[in-house]
Amino acid sequence: MAASFGKARHRRKQRRAGRSLDLGALFFVRLGAVILRTPPDDHANDHPGVTPADRARAASRSTWVSVVVNLVLTTAQIAIGLSARSQALVADGLHSLSDLVSDFVVIFVNRHSHKGADAEHPYGHQRFENAATLLLGALLMSVGAGMLWSAVEQLSSPSGASVQMPALWMALGTLVAKELLFRYLLRVAKRLKSSMLVANAWHARSDAASSLVVAVGIGGSLAGYPFLDAVAALVVGLMVLRMGWRYGWGSLNDLMDHAVDQEEVDAIRATLAATAGVAGVHDVRTRKMGDMVLVDAHLEVDATLSVEAGHAIAVAAREQVLQQHHRVLNVMTHVDPWRAAAP
Repeated sequence: MAASFGKARHRRKQRRAGRSLDLGALFFVRLGAVILRTPPDDHANDHPGVTPADRARAASRSTWVSVVVNLVLTTAQIAIGLSARSQALVADGLHSLSDLVSDFVVIFVNRHSHKGADAEHPYGHQRFENAATLLLGALLMSVGAGMLWSAVEQLSSPSGASVQMPALWMALGTLVAKELLFRYLLRVAKRLKSSMLVANAWHARSDAASSLVVAVGIGGSLAGYPFLDAVAALVVGLMVLRMGWRYGWGSLNDLMDHAVDQEEVDAIRATLAATAGVAGVHDVRTRKMGDMVLVDAHLEVDATLSVEAGHAIAVAAREQVLQQHHRVLNVMTHVDPWRAAAP
């Protein structure tokens, strides 16, 4: 009687695990469909004028997709991890909670960074995005450090607990879902040229890597080699730590008025120089404001022109830059007198 009861209980657990995996498979199929419906990067060239409102809508939509994915994965990983006796899968589910935190940071910043200028913020609120990228970088570094710490502990005190096969399937499914999410977020981030969304996308990739670690660890445990989990965790922890440092340091540089790349500076200079009435351009300086750009430049105009005429040329040059370079938020010009060399 007791043996029959035990077998029936085991079959019920297997059925529950099977239903969970079926729901997980359906979720991954739906996620793949969302990714495939997303326009590819090449279409970004067809719409060069991405307005702040477009950026806000696209960023909000992509982030909410990430929220749903991470919420479903967190719940499924913890539930299946507990039923399949996999501490690694439960830990990976708790790790997914960090994604939810970063997603809500992105949503908060996306709502506030596109506010217009006011009396206290005369240059706007775009640097909310730089601050969020710095926060995400710190979050990645903390996650990487935690993975390193856990790996060292696992190497020093290996666990002999056995796991069940559903844990491996869930880990592999999580790996696929995170990779699809990464590609989707990175596609949107590149189209919008948003460093904050790029950081969030790579956060999803770091979780795909951690899911790979969990899958290897579970597979190794099933095969009798549990130490593989700790070795892989060390490698991935270093990768995540390095990634967090890169994004944190980059956003810190942006907060310190880092210039855009020289190619973009040269393009802005060429646009200014091509404006009718501009005899020369010098001292072109740029600084990042979120993912937008502020420009300062000195324009040389004919010294014999009136102040009004020189001002009109400067206004025309500014308008040309704003129309042709959609990342430029504002252009501050200084007019210098220019005289032709004596014959």
